[in-house]
Amino acid sequence: MEYLENRELSWLKFNKRVLEEATAPETPLLERLSFSAIYQSNLDEFFMVRVGSLTDAAKNNKNKKDSRSGMTPAQQLDAVFTAVRRMQPMVEDSYRRTMSDLGAYGFVHVTPETASAEELSFLELYFKRELKPFISGIVVNDALPFPFLKNKELYAVVQLGAKKATAIGIVPASRENSERIIPLSKDGKRFILEEDVILYYAHQMFKGYKVLDRALVRVTRSADIMVSGKGAEFRDRMEELVVKRTKLAPVRLEISDEFSREALDYLCRKLKLKNSRVFTSHIPLDLSYVFELQELDSAPNLHYIPRQPRKPAALSDTKPVFSQIKSKDLLLSYPFESMNLSFIRLLQECASDPKVTSIKITLYRLARNSKVIDALCTAAEHGKEVLVMIELRARFDEANNIEWSKQLQAAGVKVIYGPKDYKAHSKLLLITRKAQGGGFDYVTQVGTGNYNEKTSALYTDLMLLTADRDIAADAEDVFNALQNGTLVESTRKLLVSPLALRPQVLAMMDEQINIAKNGGSGYIAAKVNSLCDKVIMDKLAEASQAGVKVELVVRGICCLIPGIPGYTENITVRSIVGRFLEHSRIFIFGADGKEQKIYIGSADYMSRNTIRRVEVAAPIEDEKLKKRIREMFHVLMNDNVKARVMQSDGSYVHAESRRQSDQPLNAQEYFYDEAYKRLEDKQARQEQLKVNREKGAAKTARKKTSAKAKAPAKRSKKN
Repeated sequence: MEYLENRELSWLKFNKRVLEEATAPETPLLERLSFSAIYQSNLDEFFMVRVGSLTDAAKNNKNKKDSRSGMTPAQQLDAVFTAVRRMQPMVEDSYRRTMSDLGAYGFVHVTPETASAEELSFLELYFKRELKPFISGIVVNDALPFPFLKNKELYAVVQLGAKKATAIGIVPASRENSERIIPLSKDGKRFILEEDVILYYAHQMFKGYKVLDRALVRVTRSADIMVSGKGAEFRDRMEELVVKRTKLAPVRLEISDEFSREALDYLCRKLKLKNSRVFTSHIPLDLSYVFELQELDSAPNLHYIPRQPRKPAALSDTKPVFSQIKSKDLLLSYPFESMNLSFIRLLQECASDPKVTSIKITLYRLARNSKVIDALCTAAEHGKEVLVMIELRARFDEANNIEWSKQLQAAGVKVIYGPKDYKAHSKLLLITRKAQGGGFDYVTQVGTGNYNEKTSALYTDLMLLTADRDIAADAEDVFNALQNGTLVESTRKLLVSPLALRPQVLAMMDEQINIAKNGGSGYIAAKVNSLCDKVIMDKLAEASQAGVKVELVVRGICCLIPGIPGYTENITVRSIVGRFLEHSRIFIFGADGKEQKIYIGSADYMSRNTIRRVEVAAPIEDEKLKKRIREMFHVLMNDNVKARVMQSDGSYVHAESRRQSDQPLNAQEYFYDEAYKRLEDKQARQEQLKVNREKGAAKTARKKTSAKAKAPAKRSKKN
C-alpha cells in the first residue's frame, strides 16, 4: 500500500531521532553521551526482540510477507542490517565529537595507544594485581569445546598462533560488580575502560602462544520467547523462562575494530551466525558507563537545568485525596507533577483508612523500591481486600514481577495473573470506601503510564482520577474478567481491549468521516507511542480521503506515511524526542465543543495493544480537564525545538517556526514551567487569602474593642 511503511524500518528511524539528540547543539555535552548510550541500549533490545522474532519467522514462514511493506522476513532482515550499518558512522562520530568537546572540561577517554608511558606502567601493574587473578582465558579449537558467551557481555578474543587449523583465546572482559572506569587522574575525568586493559594485556593469559590479532566482542541473543498460562504453576513456568531466555540463539555479533578474517569466520561458525550479522564498531561496544561520568562534574552547562516534579496544584494538603476526587475529577501530568505527592499519597491514605474496604490494581512495571507495593501490603495487613493483577510477562521485568508477586502474597494480597493468552498492560485502580449514611463510594484511576516512581520522573504520562460510578462499574467488570480469565465484551464508558476498544475507536472515526462528508469539519487527533495497526491506519486514510483533518503525535514507530496524494494528504505526523520520554496516549475525536470526545489510556494504535492485550482508556468528561488536554495537544503540535515532522517520503525533518516572530517552543520545558507557575499561583492565592483573613480578623477585633469602649459610656449616661 502506497501510504504504509515497514514497522522495523520505521522503528530504526525513531532510534535515529534519539541519536540526533546526541548531536543537537542545545543538548548539554554530558547529556549527549547519555543519548548515545540510549540509542545503543534501544538497538540492543530491538535485536533481542524484533530481530529475534524475524529470525524465527525467516525459518518458519519464509514466504509470508509483511502486510504493510510486502517484504518477506528475510528481506526485512536485510533491510534492517543495511539501515543499522548506515547509522554506525553517525554513532561513532557523535561519540568522538562529544568526548573531544568534553576535553575542555578535563574529560579524556584514554586507550592503551594514547596512554603515557607512566600510565602504561600503572595499567600493567593494575592488570596483574586487580584483574588477572579474577579472570581466566580459555583456548578454543576444533578439539576443545566452545564456551557459552553470555548475552551483551564483553569478551576479549585473540587469534592464537597454532600449528594446525585455527585457535582462539577468549577472556571475559565484563565482571559483575567491577568498576569499568579505571581513573587515571585524581578527579577521575581522565580514564580508561577495564575491557581495553584486559584486551591489551590478554596475551599474558595465554603463555606459550603467539597472539596474532585481538578484538573485543559482544553477542546479542534472541529474547523472543513467550509462555501462556494461569494459576500457581504459571509463575513457576515464568521462572524457568527467565533462565531459558539467557541461553537463546545469538542474533548479532559486535566486534571492536578490524579482526582477522580467518578468526572471525571461525567465531561465526561456532556461534552459528552468518557474516551479515557481524557489526564492527570503533567506539566502546557498551556505552552504559557514560552515565557514571555525569557524577564527575556538576558544571551547569554540562547538564540539563535541574527540574523537580511539582506538588499538583489541584490537590489540597489539608483534605484526603479520596474526598477531593469525590468533589471533582483530577488530571495529573507526569513528570511535571509529583507521583509521590498525588497517587502514592492516595494509596497510603487509603491503606490505613478504616472505611476503605478494597483496593484493586493492575501492575506491569514497578520501581526497585516500590512505594506502591509497600502501600498495598500495608492495606492487606490492615484487613482490606487487596487484589493485584501483576503481569509476569512484562518483557525484561519478569524476574522482578515474580519476586513482587511473592512479596504481595506473603502480605496477604490476592495475586492473579490475568487471561491465559493476553498480556494485561492496562493501568487501572479501583478503590471502594464505605459512604457516610450507607452504601459505598468509588474512586477509579486510569493512566497512560506504569505505577513506577522512577519512570514517572522521566516519562511524560497522564492520569485520570474520578468518582464516576459508571467508570467504577466498568473497572469492576475488568477486574472480574481478569480474575475469571475472560474478556470484557461491552462497557458503559471505558474502552477495554481486546474486544471493546478498537471497534469503538473506529466508530468514533466513522462519526468524523460522516461529518466531513456532510460538509462539516471532521477532526481526529491522537498522541501515541506507536502506530502500526493496519485497520486503524486504513481508517485514518479513509478519513483523510473524506476531508477529515488528522493530527498525530507519534513518538516511535509510525507505519502511516502522511501527505500521499489521494490517500493521506490531510494527515500530519509529528514525533517529539527530547529530555523526557513521550509516553502519554491521548485520543481526540471532533473539533472543540461539547460534542468532542477525549480519552486517555494505556493503548497504542498497535494491533498488539488493540486486539492482543487488555488495555483500558477512559473518557475525559470534565470540561476544564478537556480544555487542559486540548491546550496540551496544541502545544505539542506547535513544538518547534524537539518536534520532527514526517514527510511524504517517510523521512523526518525538524519542525520550524511558522512565522519570523515565533519564539522557540520546547513542549516539555513549557509543561514544566506551567507546573511551576500553577503551584506558584496557588501559593500566591493562599498567601493572599491568609492576608485577607488576618485583615478581617484584625478589623473584627477593632470593632469588638470599639464596642467595649463605648459600652460603659452608654451605661453611665443612662445612670
